[in-house]
Amino acid sequence: MNNLFFIPIILFGLIILISAFFIVKQQTAVIIERFGKFQSIRQSGLQLKIPLVDRIAGRLSLKIQQLDVIIETKTLDDVFVRLKVSVQYKVIKDKVYDAFYKLDYPHDQITSYVFDVVRAEVPKMKLDDVFVKKDDIALAVKAELNDAMVDYGFDIIKTLVTDIDPDAQVKEAMNRINASEREKIAAQFEGDAARILIVEKAKAEAESKRLQGQGIADQRREIARGLEESVEVLNRVGINSQEASALIVVTQHYDTLQSLGEETNSNLILLPNAPQAGSNMLNDMVASFAASNQIGEAMKNAKKKNE
Repeated sequence: MNNLFFIPIILFGLIILISAFFIVKQQTAVIIERFGKFQSIRQSGLQLKIPLVDRIAGRLSLKIQQLDVIIETKTLDDVFVRLKVSVQYKVIKDKVYDAFYKLDYPHDQITSYVFDVVRAEVPKMKLDDVFVKKDDIALAVKAELNDAMVDYGFDIIKTLVTDIDPDAQVKEAMNRINASEREKIAAQFEGDAARILIVEKAKAEAESKRLQGQGIADQRREIARGLEESVEVLNRVGINSQEASALIVVTQHYDTLQSLGEETNSNLILLPNAPQAGSNMLNDMVASFAASNQIGEAMKNAKKKNE
């Protein structure tokens, strides 16, 4: 019976003894209070406290934590924009007391400072500058938070502006402006390409015309040389220059008729094309040459008389 009386006492003693020991995890600080008053800060490992006298008032993580704050504000050009600012912070190991006792809600305190800084900086900038200078905004937030939170035992590691979200209509307008600019640049490039193509084509045509003209000139030079030789040959057999020229023209006329006859699908009609056309042409040309010579001689005689 006596043994049964001592069993609850022994169990209660064991529970009290076990409750005197506690474990603190790595990168964690535990605040111990004695009768409601701060007693000590315990670091990682197996720790001991006085049962029923000391109690664990709280635990603080010494790891780097992140707080995401979303702020809506207005830019200098009256555009409403939502910014997401990520604040990375941690409790300073030597200031665990300040971090635990000076602030009840550190998240709310940090959020208030972020709101204050962002709404002071962004209204000074235009929307485009907000995108370009987002790092400046982050640095301003970090500087302000460091000055304010270090007294409360918090170290601000880094602040990042992770998202900038203007109004949907503003984004649509910005996309249209961007698309218009790109279309303008594309049109300029297409115009330059077309201009270069026209210039090069004109140069090629000019070079082609020059070579074609040179070829025609060479051709006519050779034709003239051949006519001259033909006239000389005909002169040797007693045919004068006028008759020789007329004969050559008639010969070329018949050569042309022969070329046309060889083309089976030709639609060209040569006029006049009567059987006596050749002889009529020869007589007309000889008469024309004779008349032109007579006119020439008459003009020379008239000039001499006037002199």
